[in-house]
Order: sequence, then structure tokens, then C-alpha cells
Amino acid sequence: MADLTMFNPNAISNPNNNIFGLPFTEEDARLIILPVPWEVTVSYETGSARAPNHILRESLKVELLDEDMKDGWRQGFFMRIPDKKVLMKSDYLRKEAELYINYIAEGEHTEENKFMTKTLKEVNAGGVYLNEWVYEQTKDLLNKGKLVCVLGGDHSTMLGFLRAIAERHGDFGILQIDAHCDLRNTYTNFKYSHASVMYNALEEIPQITKLVQVGIRDFCEEEEQYLQAHPDRIKVFTDNRVNRRLLEGEIWKTIVDEVIEQLPQNVYISFDIDGLDPKLCPNTGSPVQGGLEISQAFYLCKKIVFSGRKLLGFDISEIGISRNGWDENVGARVLFKLCNLMLLGNTL
Repeated sequence: MADLTMFNPNAISNPNNNIFGLPFTEEDARLIILPVPWEVTVSYETGSARAPNHILRESLKVELLDEDMKDGWRQGFFMRIPDKKVLMKSDYLRKEAELYINYIAEGEHTEENKFMTKTLKEVNAGGVYLNEWVYEQTKDLLNKGKLVCVLGGDHSTMLGFLRAIAERHGDFGILQIDAHCDLRNTYTNFKYSHASVMYNALEEIPQITKLVQVGIRDFCEEEEQYLQAHPDRIKVFTDNRVNRRLLEGEIWKTIVDEVIEQLPQNVYISFDIDGLDPKLCPNTGSPVQGGLEISQAFYLCKKIVFSGRKLLGFDISEIGISRNGWDENVGARVLFKLCNLMLLGNTL
């Protein structure tokens, strides 16, 4: 364990320390944050690949007292340095993906262009590489008895982590906070697109017994058909329907209770930051009006823990880069809350 006798949690954070200014090493910390600097298939704005470093900086502004887990930080949080090889590969393939997206946006047929056919194969191979890399990294940490979270990057970054969790824990459910369903078979022909991550998870990982989505307000006909075809495995609380219920007098607790009732005993939280109202994350890759307030999201996640369910892991994705650090500051606070709830969900 780390020696905390000389550490003052009330003092200004030391930038030479790790996440949240904490003086832990990877060996000392109970919870490890794996940054995944990857955003190859993003549809609109970029920046999330470099978000982890910005979140690290903004995390120094977060006070260490959490009302739900006051001394949680003493068990140790540690964030690894983002892997430069992964980031370089993301940067290269992102440029390739942009060329491809622009090409098909003009109505061109890729099968008639050898260069674009090669580009598509490269990008899809990159997705396979990324999934395997995340799987190996998280599997190793789980085998060491660590609690783990993935910090994106785009939403596709956590698929390998879900594989590692399934192998270690067996059946589990996912709570997905998101503006989008991410249930497309492919998107712009990219198999491991951020817009397909939940489809891939359900198709490739049979241990995922339930997917419960909250905050959804932007999805397509293909995704709606997939939802209708899998009513026993997927439950969606769309933003439109939830807000109508709230406007007609129901309370958030009632809806949260229904959400939790759909989840099995073992739960994974997938938190796409665009699930929040975009005033909290204006620079996320695909912002959509509406969404959850931060208090609603935290209440939902906290109630899962207090229901007696176990948190197996979580991810946070799609955090954008802003000039004043606002998006990253919000991201750091979401990260701190989920880290504490992760500890709480493995203590109660």
C-alpha cells in the first residue's frame, strides 16, 4: 500500500502525482484507469483520442471528498500513460477513414476503386487490432485482481474490455448512458465503428444477457428494427419518452427503479458523455440536444450500487477537447464519481 502519511488531501493537487493528484503507483492502486487514445471511425468532430491527457490535467481540480464514498480515494486510483503506438495508429487510420468517408459521401462505389478498397480493409483491420489490444491489457489487470475502467477515445474502445469481463465473470448486463443506440450492423462500412459497438458486443459476447439504454434520442430505422427483434435482451428508455413521463408528473426515482429492475446482478456501466445534456459536453463528437443532467446520471448509477448489484467495470467515452477545459473538467468529475461507485459496488 502507498504511504499516505505525508499526503494532504486538502492541499492543492501536486501535478507530479497521478490522476486527481493522488500519489499511487499501479501496484498500490486498487482501481486502474486504462486510457485508450483511439477515434478512427468518428463521424463528426475529433479530439477524444487525446482527451485522457486533458482529463488528467483537469482532474487536479477535483476535490477528493465524495459524499457516497468519502475515503474511496485512499484505496487508490491510477491512470496509465496513453500508449503512443495506439495513438499513432489511430491518427494514421483516422486520416484514411476520413478519405473513405468523404469518398462515399459523394455517392462513389468503393468496389470500383482499389485504393478505397484497401483503405476500408486497413481501417477494419485496425479495429481488430484495437479490440485485441484492449482485451489483453484489461485481461491482465483483471487477473491481477484490479478493478478496471476504460477511458476513451471513441465508444468503440471498450469492446475488448467487455470480452475480458465476460471471460472472468460470466453473464452480466450493461447500463448504457448515451444519445445513440450504437446498434448499427456497420456504419460507413466500418465493422468496428463507434456507431456499431453495442451491436458488436451483443453479437460477439453471449454473456451479455441484458442491455439497458438510457438517454437515447438519435437512432435510425435499422437500429429500431434490431431493438424490436431483441425485446428480451435490450430495453431502451428513450429521452423523448422519459421526458414525457417527467412532464406529466412522474418522478425520476420511479423511472430509475424501472431501469434497475431490468438489470441483472452483475452490471457494467458504459457512459458515453454525449448521453448528457450538451451544455455539459459541447465538444463531444456527436452532440444531440436533450439528454441527462449530471445529477440524474449520478443518481441512476448510485442507485444501481445501492440496489446490491455488483459493478464489474465501466468506460467513459467521447469526451471532447475544449479551449477552456470545460468538457474535460466535466469528464474528470464523471470519472471520479464512477471510480468511487466502482469501489462502493465492490464493497457493499
